[in-house]
Amino acid sequence: MDSKSSSPNKRTTMTLLLIVLTMLPLAASFGAFSTTALLPTNHHLHTNHETNQNRIQTQLNHKIKFTPTSNPIRPPTTLQMSNNGNNSPPPFPVRVAVMGGGNFGLALATVVARQNIPTTLLIRDEDTAHRINTEHKHPRYMSDITLPNMVRATTDPVIALSDATFIIHAVPVQYSRSFLNKVNDHIPAGVPVLSASKGIETTSLGFMVDILKECLGEDRSYAFLSGPSFAREICEGVATAVVIASEDLMLAEDLADMLSSENFRVFTTKDVAGVEIGGAVKNVIALAAGMCEGLGLGTNAMSGLVTRGCAEMRRLGLTLGARPTTIGGLSGVGDTFGTCFGPLSRNRKFGYRLGKGETMEEILASTTEVAEGVETSKALVKMIKARCGGYRLDLKYPILFGVANILEGKQTPGEGLKGLMNMPMRMESYDERSW
Repeated sequence: MDSKSSSPNKRTTMTLLLIVLTMLPLAASFGAFSTTALLPTNHHLHTNHETNQNRIQTQLNHKIKFTPTSNPIRPPTTLQMSNNGNNSPPPFPVRVAVMGGGNFGLALATVVARQNIPTTLLIRDEDTAHRINTEHKHPRYMSDITLPNMVRATTDPVIALSDATFIIHAVPVQYSRSFLNKVNDHIPAGVPVLSASKGIETTSLGFMVDILKECLGEDRSYAFLSGPSFAREICEGVATAVVIASEDLMLAEDLADMLSSENFRVFTTKDVAGVEIGGAVKNVIALAAGMCEGLGLGTNAMSGLVTRGCAEMRRLGLTLGARPTTIGGLSGVGDTFGTCFGPLSRNRKFGYRLGKGETMEEILASTTEVAEGVETSKALVKMIKARCGGYRLDLKYPILFGVANILEGKQTPGEGLKGLMNMPMRMESYDERSW
């Protein structure tokens, strides 16, 4: 090619190059040009990490609008209650209120606070609140555990709830309705609630999803946490895996992002019924497992009992619309294993003492901790009779019915086990009849 023909091409090329260089800053400002493609590999990964953190922050904001700070990633900030007459804590992008100061309320408050999120415990006793705020320890529950500085406590629902972006409910099921009715007026409209309470209310025969909607209305999103998760192990930072269920899957994912850490992993599901059923029934099975251990019947008997109990849980779940995969997951079989075999299980301990010959009155008088399975067992049998039709329900749910009979004083743990061993022989699973 001669010099005459190449000169216009050079001028054209130079003109195009000049246009591109001129447009680069403008294109980058509108996101039309990715500068990360020009960066070294390790810097590119760091940029992706920052983008992911921003995405998480954006998800956390989707329920409640607030004025963003200059730094989208929240720095560690110690929560200080104001003493100048204005009791409201200073505003933060995300604030969490935990209703209930028992073991699990303390554990979840610890999980949230370790994420550098200001966390307020709403409890009943003023002296206990003062001890938590000054000594960072609960005087009765897990008193040897030091709580994070980001955890504060109050008895005033206005202080705890008025500016919360997420609320965690950790009050035992049998006391939940009266508690929620007292604080209902202080819970901001639209703020989502995560329930960590497990069981069935004895008066209404409803699960927590029913209680929450009846007390707080249906114009907010609800989520439910369950899984093998002892409070002490959570506070000690032991590896734990749980599941959060919500009909609002975006809320479940937001909560999972907020709570998850290297030692606390949170999975999600939309199967609220399955998670609630597993969380209630596993406590009753744990009572039976404890009785079996208290009677000294050995590993064979306990393993068989727990396995058959899980079969009853699955049967009930299918009847009430739960997914088999949920019953076989963390909130069902997983939580059952932890509660039946774990040394920290209140329900297993309660059953063990019954198996050893102690009476219900003696056990209840000697502890301040709540074994949810005791009241849930009675409510569960009533619910099965009311909602599960069919012939001989006592043959379909012999363990669940047997535990209720023992707790009501109709038979002893030894007699209950003898009744199980004399059950008529049949196929291991009713499902096999359709194979």
